Amino acid sequence: MTGSTEESAAPARTGGKFTALAVCWVLGFGSLVCWNSMLTIGDYYYLLFPDYHPSRVLTLVYQPFAFGTIAILAYNEAKIDTRWRNIRGYTLFFISSVLLILLDLVSSGRGGIGPYIALCIIVGSFGVADAFVQGGMVGDLALMCPEFIQSFMAGLAASGALTSGLRLITKAAFENVHDGLRKGTILFLTISAAFEFLCVILYASVFPKIPLVKFYRKKAASEGSKTVSADLAAAGIQLQLNQGNKTEVLTKKKLLQQNMDYLLGVSLIYVLTLSIFPGFLYENTGEHQLGSWYPLVLIAMYNVWDLIGRYSPLIKFLKLESRKGLLISILSRFLLIPAFYFTAKYGDQGWMIMLTSFLGLTNGHLTVCVFTAAPKDYKAPEQNALGNMLVMFLLGGIFAGVSLGWLWIIGNGSF
Repeated sequence: MTGSTEESAAPARTGGKFTALAVCWVLGFGSLVCWNSMLTIGDYYYLLFPDYHPSRVLTLVYQPFAFGTIAILAYNEAKIDTRWRNIRGYTLFFISSVLLILLDLVSSGRGGIGPYIALCIIVGSFGVADAFVQGGMVGDLALMCPEFIQSFMAGLAASGALTSGLRLITKAAFENVHDGLRKGTILFLTISAAFEFLCVILYASVFPKIPLVKFYRKKAASEGSKTVSADLAAAGIQLQLNQGNKTEVLTKKKLLQQNMDYLLGVSLIYVLTLSIFPGFLYENTGEHQLGSWYPLVLIAMYNVWDLIGRYSPLIKFLKLESRKGLLISILSRFLLIPAFYFTAKYGDQGWMIMLTSFLGLTNGHLTVCVFTAAPKDYKAPEQNALGNMLVMFLLGGIFAGVSLGWLWIIGNGSF
């Protein structure tokens, strides 16, 4: 009870909450802007590599690296310095984005197996960076106030919405220009690289010095968290650890047992979503009046409604906090699989746009509900561990969903 009162009084004694929320949003944006850029320029890669199913293959390459890395990091999270982890993750995103631009320039925008293999290697590095950053950031923010996680999650979705919007603009602007698709793609990747560089600066120099962030990190250190020490040092705070005051914390096994419904729930959210998005939307929705714009519009609608869904829990009566209610809602989404199948087979583009929007809305809403509810009522080291577990199950769900997405090809005889 005392800890709860102290935490609720924190914003009254310290400042910078709005700044912290804004920085969390930008850091969330930077965590997925590279990958969302890859998804939204999928039409360019389909032009270069028409026989290699780039949307599905690149996603399938990305996920084992992301999941394998987060599994290692989640197991060792208590020993890993969060500052070291996040700065290196954002730096790897920046370097990989620059390498994508260089690959296109060196290959002169030509296809072939060589550039495709190089592209897959760079995409694998994106997966490693994702595991560093998402797990590190969610674990770090889990020991602060829930609004920080919500803002970070909204930034993740905003990267999809804004890159989709920018993609529609660049497609329109360069459509009648010679080599326009390629020029739009290079512009896209340059913007992504710039955002990653901004994230390195913000996390290294700005975020640790925000008063409210310092308050939560000092509180975490007093509860036995060792992952915040370098960030506190960067803010000019040196803490003397009291060796005689050792806080009892739950083991990872115990945390896993207590939160299995949350962990399986977040995994199932992404199993369903990634079995449909983006591969099915690019390859299995048929030809419609929108022509080459059709998959881009579907991707954009998913991303916009995913972003809206991540803000909807801020409306109190819409936020799902019942564990049973969350699980029922998550399982109910699997009815979307037959809905998408029959809409692709018999429906028109309006119905498909509506379904895709609902997929995005429920994905964003349920993700934020789970990520803000699960870490409550735990000590800081446990919250960091649970944040990493949530990301690990999320990435595991994405991996499973992408793998299941190939069944749409088999079912349609497209192999």
